[in-house]
Amino acid sequence: MHEDEKIRVAVLRGGPSSEYEVSLKTGATALAHIPRERFSPFDVFVDHAGVWHSSGVARAPHTILRDADVVFNALHGEWGEDGGAQEMMDVFGARYTGSDARASRLAMQKAFAKSALTHAGIKTPVWRIAHKEDMRDGNISISLHRSFPQPSVIKPAALGSSVGVSIVRSVAEISNALEKVFALSDAALVEEYIAGKEATVGVVDGFRGKELYSLIPVEIVPVSGSAFFDYNAKYCGKSQELCPGRFTQEESATLQNIAERVHQHLGLRHYSRSDFIIHPRRGIYFLEVNTLPGLTPESLLPKSLTAVGSSLSEFLGHVLDLAMAER
Repeated sequence: MHEDEKIRVAVLRGGPSSEYEVSLKTGATALAHIPRERFSPFDVFVDHAGVWHSSGVARAPHTILRDADVVFNALHGEWGEDGGAQEMMDVFGARYTGSDARASRLAMQKAFAKSALTHAGIKTPVWRIAHKEDMRDGNISISLHRSFPQPSVIKPAALGSSVGVSIVRSVAEISNALEKVFALSDAALVEEYIAGKEATVGVVDGFRGKELYSLIPVEIVPVSGSAFFDYNAKYCGKSQELCPGRFTQEESATLQNIAERVHQHLGLRHYSRSDFIIHPRRGIYFLEVNTLPGLTPESLLPKSLTAVGSSLSEFLGHVLDLAMAER
């Protein structure tokens, strides 16, 4: 195929987010693996201030989007996954990979997502929201300690990659964890800590002839002192990922079924990845869903694709085809 006939793909990465570095890596992976037989990808770098750059030159977003047939959204975290970038691209009539603005907003707001999924019969740990203004009441940490199952997990209500997550047991630890969250966000999700095996399951629309294709569940084994799969464990090699995980056939099937239900019920698009905990007696708990899972060398989705005999190139080509078909 002649270069002029190829589909032009703007790979959007960076952005004003706490997951800026991860986004750069995901974008680099996409640029390296998008199949060149049909696609012509080019790099679009968004700096911390939200300024878009192409070929090293700052440009208005609409002029870059005008040069592309489709956008591969490699952004993560705030703006990239919370509907902000999606709304901008919708305004300019751009086709893009990943969920639309509405579904992105819903999934990023963990409390809204948990409420919606609980009503759909999907089990999630007991939770509540604490707001930054609650810190004016010096008793909020004591109140949480008394009224909430301990240990508990405290994390930002609308960030990904386990940024700002703490496992707490005491009043002092709760207070410190809330301060850490409120440096990043106006709201904290306080959640019952469930001990058990960590699992994650990717879902891809229309893959291999199936309306929803759920990938093999991955088991995450934190090492090097990490109590859970936090940001450092994810991106600094401080965890062991087993694919396939050490799950029973029934557990694997249930994990895949719930991941598909999450994807459908929240109205997600193209692909997603859901995280779970399996308690030895109480069963499977949904934790959260990632609407734009990472594609770095350390990320889980590429490992899942390899386990089913696929590749990043096949996946990226498929997702871009899905985006091109949108209108």
